[in-house]
Amino acid sequence: MQSCESSGDSADDPLSRGLRRRGQPRVVVIGAGLAGLAAAKALLEQGFTDVTVLEASSRIGGRVQSVKLGHATFELGATWIHGSHGNPIYHLAEANGLLEETTDGERSVGRISRYSKNGVACYLTNRGRRIPKDVVEEFSDLYNEVYNLTQEFFRHGKPVNAESQNSVGVFTREEVRNRIRDDPDDPEATKRLKLAMIQQYLKVESCESSSHSIDEVSLSAFGEWTEIPGAHHIIPSGFMRVVELLAEGIPAHIIQLGKPVRCVHWDQASARPRGPEIEPRGEGDHNHNTGEGGQGGEEPLGRGRDEDEQWPVIVECEDCEVIPADHVIVTVSLGVLKRQHASFFRPGLPVEKVAAIYRLGIGTTDKIFLEFEEPFWGPECNSLQFVWEDEAESRTLTYPPELWYRKICGFDVLYPPERYGHVLSGWICGEEALVMEKCDDEAVAEICTEMLRQFTGNPNIPKPRRILRSAWGSDPYFRGSYSYTQVGSSGADVEKLAKPLPYTESSKAAQGSSSKQQPGHLLSSKCPEQSLDPNRGSIKPMQVLFSGEATHRKYYSTTHGALLSGQREAARLIEMYRDLFQQGT
Repeated sequence: MQSCESSGDSADDPLSRGLRRRGQPRVVVIGAGLAGLAAAKALLEQGFTDVTVLEASSRIGGRVQSVKLGHATFELGATWIHGSHGNPIYHLAEANGLLEETTDGERSVGRISRYSKNGVACYLTNRGRRIPKDVVEEFSDLYNEVYNLTQEFFRHGKPVNAESQNSVGVFTREEVRNRIRDDPDDPEATKRLKLAMIQQYLKVESCESSSHSIDEVSLSAFGEWTEIPGAHHIIPSGFMRVVELLAEGIPAHIIQLGKPVRCVHWDQASARPRGPEIEPRGEGDHNHNTGEGGQGGEEPLGRGRDEDEQWPVIVECEDCEVIPADHVIVTVSLGVLKRQHASFFRPGLPVEKVAAIYRLGIGTTDKIFLEFEEPFWGPECNSLQFVWEDEAESRTLTYPPELWYRKICGFDVLYPPERYGHVLSGWICGEEALVMEKCDDEAVAEICTEMLRQFTGNPNIPKPRRILRSAWGSDPYFRGSYSYTQVGSSGADVEKLAKPLPYTESSKAAQGSSSKQQPGHLLSSKCPEQSLDPNRGSIKPMQVLFSGEATHRKYYSTTHGALLSGQREAARLIEMYRDLFQQGT
């Protein structure tokens, strides 16, 4: 083991002693999505060499997943670079030539992203009628006026009245409904159409926010999310190219695929549990599995340094391998934290952080790609939007499981056809998306074809020759698409989620712990037994750090938010060790 002791170094704190003995702090990054890769890349560029990235799935990228079919690339996950001015994803893509084949039409503008800014959206009703263009434009103008009002509650400190229930959806629905009804110029038939359009627009908003329903999104916090100026850009070669660019600077042996983590044991020096014995990896082999008869360390859990010093964090993997570390950067999704935080961390997370996890929201937004031999839509049409006329008086966006298809807000036309062929991309979100995920491809294709026939009034539309769809909600490594500020939550909860552990002594006393130590639950019975070190040492700072899109207060739900959050957590560690690295260690 390399020694970094220096006769000129008089630092005597535990952090400095540990660094001198081993030469490098050991950092484990959980997750190889944009946040995890950005964190690992930043650390490596600043001289950290003892870095390991553990990825549960068989691929890197996280919620970026580009699938190549024929000559075209389809995005099951992230699709657009949202904004260009100061967006690190945009600048990375632009600097590496990823946008050279992006057509002008694919540089869409406006709040709602489109595959093409050219053409018009065709609003169709379940009676096979197309809503006149002037009615659509009038409604769109009215809706956007009300949408702009939703931003004022946060940005200008406007008080939220009780009638809105602090809900974006409730406020928007009632405000638009009242304005439509009060319009003296519209005939009743037009008013009914516009009232029905409210639900369609709110379904689009629900998909945009990745909530089950926009009714669940906090009105008072809605305006804190910040839009980066500039157009939305599509990467023709696939969003995965951005992921690959980040991974290019990371040696292959650092990223371990198919390596799910069972539990992060933190604060090992100050809260030593009892439990079965397991063998951690020893010094110098932190990027390789040792297996039976390997060269792994023989020290008890938490040991492996000098006899009087312990590792502050132990990462226990599903395959029973145990990886000691100084710091762990956790990038798992909010959906996974909601489902698994109680078993994923020992000791349990502080109650303040657990409360933030529960208050914040994450839902599922799925895509359904349908490929046809020939287009049945006109060349001017960039999307087919579904308006159910019988929903004019509806105040809910929830449907029984057998009517899950009613949550499909519409299908966008992929552009340009020379690249993609004749493909539509449908959007569905919430609990209804989870029902869709349980159906087989044949059933989904059949239902979507029937809907297209019904809304276009064309009974001769053929079934698609191919279907491709996402399933983010049922994927155990994601449990949802991206986060939002749920009614009852705020940006302060995002900050609490992002706060590293352990807290300072003063905040620990105030916040307590969400679960008591459970000595018998430390490890699975599948793992070989080994006693735990009873010795205690000094508390190390920033043992567990949190990143991912849900931890960025201004840019949650975005790829640039994910990347920036990974860089943010890496910067904490870089600053923490700056003086020691500058001393030549």
